[in-house]
Amino acid sequence: MVKVMATGVFDILHPGHIHFLTEARKLGDELIVVVARDSVAEKMKGPPFIPENIRLIMVSSLKPVDSAILGLEGNIYDILNLVRPDIVAIGYDQKFSEEEIIEEGRKRGINLKVVRISQYSETEFNGTRKIIKMLKERGKN
Repeated sequence: MVKVMATGVFDILHPGHIHFLTEARKLGDELIVVVARDSVAEKMKGPPFIPENIRLIMVSSLKPVDSAILGLEGNIYDILNLVRPDIVAIGYDQKFSEEEIIEEGRKRGINLKVVRISQYSETEFNGTRKIIKMLKERGKN
């Protein structure tokens, strides 16, 4: 059985997230999604709008997702020990190095592959930042 792991903040769910998770699910038999902790999300992108426990519930309910868990505090690669994936799916815009993920897996005795998922499309609804900007602009009117 091929286990796929995908990670993200998933603060404001949008079609880009659905595309990412749908494509990640196609890579194996089981998709485990790691939802970033509020503290980790804040360091990466600023404070999330939606608390981690609610984001976890939302992601867990999505059709392509077999299970979802909250990430760990501290070293982002420690989650590899818990999930032990065969494949790590990363989004087109995630700032992870494929080589670094493979090396971090190797350090933990995990032989894994990394697949970068393509962008959904160039629409106004394919990114959280685009949606936030659009909402702010509409709020000015």
